[in-house]
Amino acid sequence: MTEKNCTTVTEFILLGLSDVPELRVPLFLVFLLIYEVMVLVNLGMIPLIQLSSHLHTPMYFFLSHLSFVDFCYSSIIVSKILANIFSKDKAISFQGCMVQFYLFCTYAITEVFLLAVMAYDCFVAICNPLLYMVITSQKLCAELVSGCYLSASVSALIHLCLTLDIPGYKSNVINHFFCDLPPLLNLACSDVTVNEVLLFIVDNFNEVITIIIIHTSYLFIFITILKMRSAEGRHKAFSTCASHLTAIVIFHGIILFIYCHPSSVTSLDIDKVTTVFYTVVIPMLNPLIYSLRNKNVKEALRKEVDSKMLSRVLT
Repeated sequence: MTEKNCTTVTEFILLGLSDVPELRVPLFLVFLLIYEVMVLVNLGMIPLIQLSSHLHTPMYFFLSHLSFVDFCYSSIIVSKILANIFSKDKAISFQGCMVQFYLFCTYAITEVFLLAVMAYDCFVAICNPLLYMVITSQKLCAELVSGCYLSASVSALIHLCLTLDIPGYKSNVINHFFCDLPPLLNLACSDVTVNEVLLFIVDNFNEVITIIIIHTSYLFIFITILKMRSAEGRHKAFSTCASHLTAIVIFHGIILFIYCHPSSVTSLDIDKVTTVFYTVVIPMLNPLIYSLRNKNVKEALRKEVDSKMLSRVLT
C-alpha cells in the first residue's frame, strides 16, 4: 500500500457483530440480559465479601478484585455494543477508541495476572495450610494485587504505543465491536510487521509467565492431594481449587486462541465471535463459577439474605 493511500483518521466506524436488521432485537436483549446478570453477580460479590467476616481471607480478597476487573472490562465493551446495535451512527472518535482499547487491555491483562496470583494462593492454602495466613499476609496480598494492576498498565501502554505508532489507515471501518489491536493493525496502510511481532512477544510473554506460575502451583497442589490419606481431605482440596481451575481453562484458552498466534492463522470474523466469550460471557460466568461451587460463599449469601429479610420483618 503506497503512502498516498494513507489517511489520517479522526474517528472509526465499528461494524459490530452483525448488520442483519432482524438480529438487532435478539442481540440487544441477549447482551442486555447477560450484562445485567454480570453487573448483579460481580457487584454483588464485592460487598458480600466485605460484609461477611468469615470471607476475610486472601482467597476472597483476590476474588473481590477479580469481580471488580470483570465488571470494568466487560462494561467498557458491552456498553458500546448496546449503544451501537440500534444506532445509525456507529462512530467512535480516535481518542475514544484509544481510551477504550487502553482500559480494556489494562483490565483484561490484570485478570491474566490475577488468575496466576490466585493459583499461588491455592498452592499455599493446600500445600502449607498451617502457614497460610502467615505467608499470605495482608501486606503481601496488597503488593501482589498492586503488581497485577501495575504490570497490566505497562503492558497496555506498550500496546497503546504500538497503535499510536501507526501513521495512517486505509479505512476507518473496523470489522469488530470494539477497538482492539488486531483489527486496527489489519487496517494499517503501512508495514506493521514490527507491531505484530511486538504484540506477539508481549502477549506470549505474559501468557508464558502466568502459565508457568499456574502449572507449577497446580503441580505441587496435585502432588499434595495425591499424598492425602483421607478421601474427605482430597475432596475438600479438589473443591478448593476446582472453581479457579475452571476459570483458568476457559479464560486462557480463549486468550491463547485470539492473541498468541500469528495474525494469518485465523480470520478477524472468527476472532470477533470468540472475543464475545471472554469480553461478555466469562465476566458473567466467573462469579457464578466461584459462588455455585463454594460453600462459604453460598452460606454467606444465605446469611445476608436472611438478615435482610429479618430486618424487613422487624421494621
